[in-house]
Parts: sequence; structure tokens; C-alpha cells
Amino acid sequence: MPSLCYIKYIMQVTVELPDQVARQWGKTPDAVGRHVMEDAAIEGYRAGRLSHRQVGEMLGMDYWQVEAFLKDRGVPLNYSAADLEADIATLAKIPACS
Repeated sequence: MPSLCYIKYIMQVTVELPDQVARQWGKTPDAVGRHVMEDAAIEGYRAGRLSHRQVGEMLGMDYWQVEAFLKDRGVPLNYSAADLEADIATLAKIPACS
């Protein structure tokens, strides 16, 4: 039986910001980095470039933490009418319990 292996690759990115701008995100480089990552995740999700799962991977959050994170920041769920129709079609295939 083949073993399942998940290898996570991380790209490190350096961003240079004027001190005055960086201080708007935090007092330490770690705080600034975290806030910049959160803002990038929010924008990526809003633009449809990042999925819910990718936001979680990016920020080290589970499903429900991402839900709360996006909700707290007023980010609407990326869920279209086509997504709803697909979900309804899937539900219609499930046999009813009697």
C-alpha cells in the first residue's frame, strides 16, 4: 500500500515598507508581518484568488477559525448561485430517510 505523503513548501517573501507605514500594522516585525499576511489573505479571498482552505493554510487556522476571521472582518462568503445549484443537485441525490 502506498504511503500518503504531504510535503508543504513555503515561499518566504520580504516586503520593504517605510517605518511610518509599517507602524500602522504593529510595533514589531512579527506583528507587522502577521497583519500584512491577514490583509493579503482577505484580499485574495475577496478576489477569488484564494479558497477558504488556502486562507486557513496561509494563516495557520482551521475551518471554523477562518469562518470567524472572515466574518469578524466583514468579508462575505464566496458562494455563488451556481454553488447553491450544485449543492441542491447533490442533496437531491441523497436518499430520503423513512
